[in-house]
This record gives sequence, C-alpha cells and structure tokens, in this order.
Amino acid sequence: MANKKKVGLIGLGDMGSGMAKNLIQNGFETFGFDLSVQRSEAFKALGGNAAADPHEMGSLVDAVFIMVMNGRQVEDVIFGDRGLIHSMKPGSGIIVTATIKASEIRAVAGQLQGSKIQLIDSPVSGGFPGAQSGTLTMMAAGSEDSLNQFAPVMEAVSKTIHRVGAEAGMGQTVKACLQSLIGSAFSATFEAAALAAKAGVDGEVLHKVFSTSGAGCGVVNTALENIIDRKFEGTGSHINTMYKDLTIVMDMARELGVPLNTAGCAMQLFQAGKTKYPNGDNWIVTKVIEEIVGAELHRKSSIK
Repeated sequence: MANKKKVGLIGLGDMGSGMAKNLIQNGFETFGFDLSVQRSEAFKALGGNAAADPHEMGSLVDAVFIMVMNGRQVEDVIFGDRGLIHSMKPGSGIIVTATIKASEIRAVAGQLQGSKIQLIDSPVSGGFPGAQSGTLTMMAAGSEDSLNQFAPVMEAVSKTIHRVGAEAGMGQTVKACLQSLIGSAFSATFEAAALAAKAGVDGEVLHKVFSTSGAGCGVVNTALENIIDRKFEGTGSHINTMYKDLTIVMDMARELGVPLNTAGCAMQLFQAGKTKYPNGDNWIVTKVIEEIVGAELHRKSSIK
C-alpha cells in the first residue's frame, strides 16, 4: 500500500463521492475538494483528506480526478489562480471524468502542452449506482503510457475501461454518442409509462414485461422502477446532468451536420421536465406527460 499513488478528487457530489469511497476502500490516500462544506465533511467521514483548494491538492497528489459539471469549471480548477497547473509535479496526471464538450477538453489539452502533466479524457457511464459500487464504465482517451501508468487508479473506480483513442476529445465524443442513445431510451420509457397509465395498466406488470423483453436493459428498468415507485427526487440522477449532456449531443450533431431526430425530441422532453421540476431527477419528465394525460403510473393501478 505504501507504493500506491496519492489521488485527488475535485467534485464530491453524487458521482464524485462514490468514486472517492472506492479510492479509499482500495487503499489510496485520497484528497478531496468541493465548494460544499457538507460534501467535504461527508468525504472526511469516509476517511478522506479535505484540501483547501485545487492548488493545495495538486501539490499533494500523483493523480487528480475532475468530476465537475461543465467545461468552464474544468478549466477553472486546472488553470485558475489557485488551479492544479500551478502546483502539480511533472509526470502527474489529470483524469477528467466530467462530461463536457470534446472541443473543451481539446482546449485543455492544448493549454497543458509543455507542462509535463499528463491528461486523460475519460468520461464515465453508470450513474450514481456505478459510482457507489466502483463499477463505472470509462471511455478513456490518452497516450498509451499515461493510460498504463494510471490504470490502477482508474481500476479502483471502474469495472470496465475502454481505451477509445489517443487524442483528448475522443472520450467525450464517444460519451456524447452514448448519451444520445441513453437520453432517447429514457424518453421513450417516460412516454410508454404515461401511455400505460392512461390505459390503466399496473406499473408492476409493465415493469415485469419490459424487463424480460428485448427492450429490457439497465436504462429502461431503472427508469421504470423509479416511476412506478414515484421516486422523482434524491435518486442520484438529477435532471440537470442528462439535460446538459443532451445539449452537448445536439451541439456536436449540429457541428457535424448529423440529424438526430430522436435525441432532439428527448432533449425537448428533458427541457420540459427541467423547467417544470428543476429539483427533480430524470424520471420527473414522466410527471410532465402524466399531467397532460391526467393519469399516473403506480405499481398497482387504480383503474380497473
């Protein structure tokens, strides 16, 4: 354990807190930073060491995961006045697990040139459950040397690491393609749930049929289970994240001239849910449709 790297994690929310827990459990001396005092205290309760800011963290660790919300925040924690770039030692690594635009991570890579700090562009999939259980899927782009060097650190938070390219931006590009599919599958599930509610179908029946059919998958099953149990907040999948990811998807599609009709409709449904219920999780979109049709999907239907 003495030879293990010291690891930092910036962003201790739903995803970052789970990643931190698994780093600690795997024997890494783990440092964390978050603007939320409550999150920082929870991190310390797990056995982590709170850093005062990214600058302090950079001086203490060999590798840093960045799990923040957007590209502007990524740039700030790396290049800001108290950013990582001013204190990290040569040969250390920055692993960006946040989902941001491919153009933004390429800009970060450009600014890091000549710094001797290694960059891995590795957004993740698996959500809150994957972060908590250490089973995230990583879409990692970076040099072979950097991916090999930091593999043990990444394996502490991930079950599956896909090496998707050598250049920064490929990780975010693959993640955008994935989110176009996930967002569309979510939206189709929300609509099917509302259709079943209006028709008087038991939610439990729908869940059993969907989960054992060709449509059954983690995305559909999780969404439908939360819907029929009426769990629309506090599930670790805040609507802001998927909405943000879908804006990235549509921006990329516009740049490349690719029509994404289904993902475009999904984004508008998420827009409706975010506007009506800004504190809700992804499944809250269903409530917007339910309100239109005047029916709700529960495990047991009241219509017979």
